[in-house]
Amino acid sequence: MQGVNDMKSWFSLGLAIGLGLTALLAGCSSANPEKVRIGEVTRSLFYAPQYIAVAKGFFKEEGLDVELTTTWGGDKTMTALLSDGIDVALVGSETSIYVNQQGATDPVVNFAQLTQTDGTFLVSRKPVGQFSWDHLKGTVFLGQRKGGMPQMVGEFVLKKNGIDPHKDLQLIQNIEFKNIAAAFASGTGEYVQLFEPEASQFEKEGVGHVIASFGKESGNVPYTSFMAKKSYIEKHQAAIQKFTNAIYKGQQWVASHTPKETAEAIKPYFDQIDPAILESAVKRYLEQGSYATDPILDEAEWNNLQAIMETAGELKQRADYSKLVDTSFAEKAKEGR
Repeated sequence: MQGVNDMKSWFSLGLAIGLGLTALLAGCSSANPEKVRIGEVTRSLFYAPQYIAVAKGFFKEEGLDVELTTTWGGDKTMTALLSDGIDVALVGSETSIYVNQQGATDPVVNFAQLTQTDGTFLVSRKPVGQFSWDHLKGTVFLGQRKGGMPQMVGEFVLKKNGIDPHKDLQLIQNIEFKNIAAAFASGTGEYVQLFEPEASQFEKEGVGHVIASFGKESGNVPYTSFMAKKSYIEKHQAAIQKFTNAIYKGQQWVASHTPKETAEAIKPYFDQIDPAILESAVKRYLEQGSYATDPILDEAEWNNLQAIMETAGELKQRADYSKLVDTSFAEKAKEGR
């Protein structure tokens, strides 16, 4: 009996040691999360679910340590991604098509969609009663950078409403993205295409008046997505899945909370902006369905993107959805796997 008792004692001790080691290893794992470097094309409350995922600890819950850098421009963002300066890019899906058109051997793949409409609004300098797109004919229009999604969507919407942007109005598109709002405020243009919160800010200050939404006019499109080089995704599949899980949690949080709650949560990222302006801007994006509620980039949205690019003359040939989009991580995130 003594031998049996000794065996039980050793078994209990071994089990305790084993459980202790497991707990220790788990603690080490959470203490040393895997690092993922994100490059966002601009700092925008249009990306609210991403900031929520950081602020609410959803990336940490998944065992990731994310480093967020604002890279200021699609070209700079893709240069950083292709040169391994960042691991994941948050940028317009059109950039992955541009890279593919250049014959990249390591294609950039979209794996999680963040926004599903254009995020710009048509702002007029003077109050407009009953707005008609014909009002723009013969005016000075301050547009966005050529080849970028805002400008392509702008041209798509104008043409859809019977306006040739290069013939029917004076189109200005040589001003850097970050300086467009300031240029309009200083007197350039009669109409301007702006993101939030500048649109709401201008309304509050009486500088301009929001009269139409390019997002509503252009329909669903993968406007901003998370993407990475195919080689990176293949080598870091577990990290990409965790990343996508965190983004989905952020999307669901925004969808289930009030604009005020979201505005309060993302305030640290926009500390120079009036909380009331943040709230009204988030509300405007929620009402028009700009924030995707899951990270799946479907083929219909992809085809709409390419139709917009074709209209703008920026697409050499249609890009293969199956080559540049991988929805497997988004689908697993949505299913909770």
